[in-house]
Amino acid sequence: MTINKSMTIGEVLRMDGDTAGIFMGFGMHCLGCPHATGEAIEDACRAHGADADALVEKLNAFFDSKK
Repeated sequence: MTINKSMTIGEVLRMDGDTAGIFMGFGMHCLGCPHATGEAIEDACRAHGADADALVEKLNAFFDSKK
């Protein structure tokens, strides 16, 4: 599966909890709160001033490395 900006943070975390470190590296530190886990990656990046494209690229590289 390919990660995209419209997916929620929660979806990605359920796929692999080890992605938490990637999100935190992009300034998203409160991953356990209900709002954060239901928020689209693009919206979360906008709120945190992070680059959504770079985050999605890093997440996809993470999942590709596990194949």
